[in-house]
Amino acid sequence: MFCGHGLFRCFSCCVAKQLSWVQLQHCWHQLYPLKLVHTGILLQIRSPRDLPGQAKKHKERQAPMSTATDSRLPGFRSLTPEQRLAEVARLAGLDTAEQALLSDAGALPLATANGMIENVVGTFQLPLGVAGYFQLNGRDVLVPMAVEEPSVVAAASFMAKLIRECGGFQTSSSAPLMRAQIQLIGITDPHGARLAILKERQAIIDIANSRDQLLNKLGGGCRDIEVHVFPDTRRGAMVVTHLIVDVRDAMGANTVNTMAEAVAPHIEKVTGGKVRLRILSNLADLRLARARVKVSAKVLGTEHYSGEEVINGIVDAYEFAAVDPYRAATHNKGIMNGIDPVIVATGNDWRAVEAGAHAYASRNGHYTSLTHWEIAADGDLVGTLEIPMPVGLVGGATKTHPVARAALKILKVQSAQELAEVAVAVGLAQNMAALRALATEGIQRGHMALHARNIALAAGAKPEEMDWLVQQMVAKHDVRVDYAAQLLAQQRGK
Repeated sequence: MFCGHGLFRCFSCCVAKQLSWVQLQHCWHQLYPLKLVHTGILLQIRSPRDLPGQAKKHKERQAPMSTATDSRLPGFRSLTPEQRLAEVARLAGLDTAEQALLSDAGALPLATANGMIENVVGTFQLPLGVAGYFQLNGRDVLVPMAVEEPSVVAAASFMAKLIRECGGFQTSSSAPLMRAQIQLIGITDPHGARLAILKERQAIIDIANSRDQLLNKLGGGCRDIEVHVFPDTRRGAMVVTHLIVDVRDAMGANTVNTMAEAVAPHIEKVTGGKVRLRILSNLADLRLARARVKVSAKVLGTEHYSGEEVINGIVDAYEFAAVDPYRAATHNKGIMNGIDPVIVATGNDWRAVEAGAHAYASRNGHYTSLTHWEIAADGDLVGTLEIPMPVGLVGGATKTHPVARAALKILKVQSAQELAEVAVAVGLAQNMAALRALATEGIQRGHMALHARNIALAAGAKPEEMDWLVQQMVAKHDVRVDYAAQLLAQQRGK
């Protein structure tokens, strides 16, 4: 990463390459044994518009991801939690303190929790699992997932294993652009107001960028504006200005909200209207992450179904979701079953991701499938997912929650765009798992087999009784708490 061009040019190269804060610190240390702080950046670097490589403002990320590790986890399920943690720590390079953190039920100190939200009385724990076998653009990725639902981690890992045999996931992402909306009311000439705002485009961009000099130095900032006219609402004419902001490795809510508030007085001045709302949009349709898989029939076959039958079943199931919103709601929920646990584990805002995803599914006027499944000319199954993915590596719980920091280290992602691509790959894998099950044996067989462990716990099974009880319920295809309790009573009475 060290470019050998001296202090200023070394740093300029880092920004021109759109490196993350972690990478910038690393590059600086290669040249000078000094601590790189924000104030140092402000003193040492020019506007990114003066640096090489900044002319292309909306850059898409397709370069290889960060240093690889081996994500294959053979026999992982049969290990104890302590053994699994030791293996993940070895593969991810976790130190002793980080291992202790992940094994600690009280990893989030109450004092930290009290600083995160209001009226804190305690903390709430979720299981943290690791999905294996994921390979994105040739790079292996271990995926931490925080989720309470059984079968999610197992299904994602199994599909990633099959997809790995066919070349893995191909992913890409657009630039991290977020929208801020400024609502203007009290005008009688909305189309005239629109043109007045557009005439002030550069002034508005400059005002917005004046609110976050650091973001500008890191290669981000307000890039453009859009103006949308709603001439006939029940509250009269309305004009909404969008700020298009490159937020770099942040989720970006605070940044764009601050910019929206800053430009509001100028918009009022040039239009004579009244600004009401100044807020980000969670429909991050300019901040997209994409994943594609191509899977051959030979890896999709089961004991009772040929690979070709499975492929046709998956495509038929997808078409059902594409045309019917009742089915699409459950279909897309399955996609989010994979995405949300990654978002939660890394301390990101899963509610923002969910809101954007479902709005995006309705962008053409009706609610439909977020994924597409097709059959290629050679008979292979092709699956794609493109979805808004507003995630960050800096700010919020990604920095304050100690387990989120450990999860990001396991992932070894160096930018928010890399994290977005991991999340969308997991969502595609989860959707493929659900469609494969639905098209063959049905969703309940595999899901209920894994759910049986939860039922056994609810029935009061001790650790040494767990495997036996699960086997009994699965064998009888009867996974209920009352049946589990009956079996336990019979076994203990012997």
